[in-house]
Amino acid sequence: MPSSRIDPASDRSVYRQIADILRGKIESRELPPGGQLPSESSIVADYEVSRVTARRALSVLVTEGLVTAEHGRGWFVRRQPPVRRLSSDRFARRKEGKAAFTVDMEANKRAFAVDVLYIGRGAVPAGAAEKLGLDADAEVIIRRRRYLAEGQPIEYATSYIPLDIADGTPIAEPNSGPGGIYARMEDQGFVFERYDEEITARMPSEEEARILTLPVATPVLHLVRTAVASGRPVEVCDTVMDAAAFVLFYSLPAR
Repeated sequence: MPSSRIDPASDRSVYRQIADILRGKIESRELPPGGQLPSESSIVADYEVSRVTARRALSVLVTEGLVTAEHGRGWFVRRQPPVRRLSSDRFARRKEGKAAFTVDMEANKRAFAVDVLYIGRGAVPAGAAEKLGLDADAEVIIRRRRYLAEGQPIEYATSYIPLDIADGTPIAEPNSGPGGIYARMEDQGFVFERYDEEITARMPSEEEARILTLPVATPVLHLVRTAVASGRPVEVCDTVMDAAAFVLFYSLPAR
């Protein structure tokens, strides 16, 4: 990376020019997803700049969500080709023993994993309580999971299920069985009618950023889904998604 590519007389600061060059290498896949960027020392030597300038250039790419810093290892291109998240049809394949996230990952040909963060009883938040027709702080079964694609956290979801549906069933266990919790509800005789989803974009809380290991200034999609079966709401799922990791796809009938 010759220093001649940097124009000290430009109105654009030197560290931003370096960031532009590195960004171009990421976009052209010269630096592929998961690939390691030049170290601060290499940038200092190649561009004849200070370490502070080198660090500022790399920090620009972190802020843009293109790069992550791994302590003691260096700077790496984020593995973030977007997951194409399917419409409500994604729930239909539970009869084949597949949960919705599995359907999405298989359709995108992505390796994935699920971290179970908490399964058990707890108080339902006011917003979810209203959607479920419960009193605020009523006790429910809570299922909290983190989803990863190729080792990168991309989604954090918390489900709230009324006790009369979930308590003492596989829904309250870490492994709810083939097809996930909706299949277990169908085992009880519930017939699913619809899934209502509300989606907003916002900045993450400190806890959400930590759980999803988000770079600074990375927005999230906040999706709240209410599942309705046999005439009643049976689950509220509160999901926080890395906005850079998803494309939301919906196929709507023309009427």
